[in-house]
Amino acid sequence: MTTRTIARRAALAGATFTAALALSACGGDHPGMGHGTPGTTGSAVTASGGASAAPVDDADVMFAQMMIPHHRQAVEMADLAATRAVDPEVKRLAGEIKAAQAPEIATMSGWLAAWGRPVQSPGAEMPHMDHGGMPGMMSEADMAELAAATGREFDRRFLTMMIAHHEGAVTMAQTEIAEGANAEAKSLAQQIVTTQRAEIDTMKKILGRL
Repeated sequence: MTTRTIARRAALAGATFTAALALSACGGDHPGMGHGTPGTTGSAVTASGGASAAPVDDADVMFAQMMIPHHRQAVEMADLAATRAVDPEVKRLAGEIKAAQAPEIATMSGWLAAWGRPVQSPGAEMPHMDHGGMPGMMSEADMAELAAATGREFDRRFLTMMIAHHEGAVTMAQTEIAEGANAEAKSLAQQIVTTQRAEIDTMKKILGRL
């Protein structure tokens, strides 16, 4: 084998390796390219940063997108209790609900931003955001009635509504635990189940004595 033949084969081998690298690079996922975006194929993907450093699937995205407005409504109800509730335990519980859920809203909003998925503005509706898709959500009429109530009537209405609201959140969180892929999202879902079940028990006891 001549020196020229060896050189030609080495050049061909190098070209083949370079082409293989180029094909590999083209076939990989790149930040911002949207490969495997949740909601398109249902398969898990990996994004960068925070909770999104782990795989993310459609259930994770849906959990965050739906739980944010669900939590916002609970915070709105808690704000009403701060000025309208007369029972000290109701006031205390409302404060605890707001203190727990407001930071969770911020956390989930951050996840969606990292995942490249939208966070709707307060009051805005997304295609899957009808109240029928979010268990426990109150209607505008329900919220208006709560805002108009006073005294013990407010306390009873608040507790009744918040129990139903919490039960809906537990249902949504259980779906995330069963179907989600992101470890931090599933962990938050479990935290919601544990915390809100305990609060449901507390609210039922308060409601029983009012």
